[in-house]
Amino acid sequence: MTAIRLENLVKRFGGFTALKSMDLSIGDGEFMALLGPSGCGKSTTMNMIAGMEEPSEGRILFGDRDMAGVAMGRRGVGFVFQNYAIFTHMTVRQNLDYGLRMARSPKAEIARRTAAIADLLQLGDLLDRPASGLSVNILQRVAIGRSAMMEPAIFLLDEPLSNVDAAFRAVMRTELKHIQREFRQTMVYVTHDQLEAMTMADRIAVMDHGVLQQVGTPLEVYNNPANVFVARFIGAPGMNLLAGVPVEGAEGLRIDLGALGRSAVLDAPLAAAARRAKGGVQFGFRPEQVDLVAAGAGLGMTVGFVERIGARTIVHLERDGITAKAVFDNDTRVLVGDLVHLAPHPGALRLFDAATGAALREV
Repeated sequence: MTAIRLENLVKRFGGFTALKSMDLSIGDGEFMALLGPSGCGKSTTMNMIAGMEEPSEGRILFGDRDMAGVAMGRRGVGFVFQNYAIFTHMTVRQNLDYGLRMARSPKAEIARRTAAIADLLQLGDLLDRPASGLSVNILQRVAIGRSAMMEPAIFLLDEPLSNVDAAFRAVMRTELKHIQREFRQTMVYVTHDQLEAMTMADRIAVMDHGVLQQVGTPLEVYNNPANVFVARFIGAPGMNLLAGVPVEGAEGLRIDLGALGRSAVLDAPLAAAARRAKGGVQFGFRPEQVDLVAAGAGLGMTVGFVERIGARTIVHLERDGITAKAVFDNDTRVLVGDLVHLAPHPGALRLFDAATGAALREV
């Protein structure tokens, strides 16, 4: 196993800065997801870790070893791409054991590792099949197995499940985690799909426009987003963010939400955070963390659209140009045009500075 440390890492392509001074430590044997929208710099970061690109500034260390000038083939890194890049003229077995054969490993060792990987990835019945006749799902499984066969200390995966169907992605999320635990590798996984990151990673590094926004466990970035970008990007749907102004009253501090009225009185830590705002705030709450309440309580909004998705119902709400979403069980009875009243769970409220977008938290 090998820890990875990125220190003040910068990458420029001509006049364009793809990555802006990134500092990130990935622990020995940790599963780290680099998560963000297209163009955020996550693949560029992975390419530099792999040795496919050289940093413009900063350092990459594997353990205590500086990787400056170290060729990709000497880094002990396994790489799986979005495009599986399988040798279609070979069988599954020949694809899996290709790296070991090129390294002239003993035949017994090649057979042992091939059998183990084939069993782990459920490829045993396909070992002697030509790769050219297999589905995209199976070919990507073979590509992952081929890299895993080399038992690299560091395993890099760049959107490996983007081209496969939804059912297969669900299976592979489990199998990739099993591979990582089996070989105790340090794994870095690039994805724009938050479900992949949330279900597999030990920690997530959220990126946007070449800037590292937040690093934390899946629950940390979900429950306590560092800024409005993370709040909106994490979650399906993302966090509701309503423009408001802190207002002091006899009972305590509330947030004036314009046409929606005023929030319930904030608890002491949240009120202290609100008082540090430079002006207005963004009043945040997760769509899953609300209750329907009686008329006259909560935030009154009109139902504009209802999505019934299996066990969940996503309700789209609007009032005077203010929009929000709420998620309920599938037996919740709401109809388009209904006026409903929502009460966000008090402990789930989050505030963000309207000027900077940064989370406001108790000091």
